[in-house]
Amino acid sequence: MRPCSHLVLSLFLAGTAFAQSASHKIPRGMVLVQPTSRNSAGAGQLRVARGKFFSYALPEGWRVGEEGQYALSLVAPDNHALTVMVGNAGLPPNYPPDRFVQEKLMAMRLQRLQVGPARQAAPSAGFHHAYEFDVVYYGQRGLPWRGVAKCTVAPAYDTALLVMTGAFSVESQWAGYSSWLPLVAAQISAIDGAAFGRRGVMAQNLQLSREYGEAARAYREWSQRNWQQVTDQRNGSDDRRNYDRRQNLGSTNAYTNPYDSSTTIDLPQTYRYYWVNRQGTYVGTNDPSINPNDGSAGEWKKMPPHRP
Repeated sequence: MRPCSHLVLSLFLAGTAFAQSASHKIPRGMVLVQPTSRNSAGAGQLRVARGKFFSYALPEGWRVGEEGQYALSLVAPDNHALTVMVGNAGLPPNYPPDRFVQEKLMAMRLQRLQVGPARQAAPSAGFHHAYEFDVVYYGQRGLPWRGVAKCTVAPAYDTALLVMTGAFSVESQWAGYSSWLPLVAAQISAIDGAAFGRRGVMAQNLQLSREYGEAARAYREWSQRNWQQVTDQRNGSDDRRNYDRRQNLGSTNAYTNPYDSSTTIDLPQTYRYYWVNRQGTYVGTNDPSINPNDGSAGEWKKMPPHRP
């Protein structure tokens, strides 16, 4: 599972178009950035999907990463969020839930993984008890990720079934996912007796479950907020509310183009400082000491943040 850029960042060592003119070259220490489309947000719906072994709640645009007898993962359209479920039957009856979560997450080859202390949680139908763990790690491209893992336990006479569900996203987007994505992750239900190596103790009517209703409601509210952003951006009187909402979702910031102060540009929150030249090329950096005009034949101006 390799997360890739949600905000369409492009790094070019030497672009063909920029090689023709010194004023078009990307200054040293800067990164080429593309503005974010304002029409990228949209309302969607959860739908119930069925695979060979499991049924699950699938947000609009998401896809199945993998599905097998013991595991299922769902991936966001931009690869910056995912849910995962993995379970095993036949474990010792007192198998530690924190050890199980640690082992399953380590198997995903996560970098700098940190699993927080256990806290009690409500078990899914068919399970006896459950625990939740805060999780942080770094993706393969160095982006920090955050999320929640939940381990549910169903003891038997001399064995136990342990199932871990997890909901994770890049850290900058977790505020928008935390209210509903863990609920979606918990909706995976076994529909085949071979799931986990035993009869599916998770089997239940997903559409009528209380948890699914809560997940669907939270997702609709989150999706409506995203769609409201597009509406607000078309209404100048609501600019302030729209700006605060976009900040809270951790996606983009608005900047003023010094060459045309009547327009604003949405740029990703990846960098703290942005510059633009007369040709409309945007570059970003986190180093306040870098000035792209040093040693450049072109003219670059720093872009101030826009505040409606």
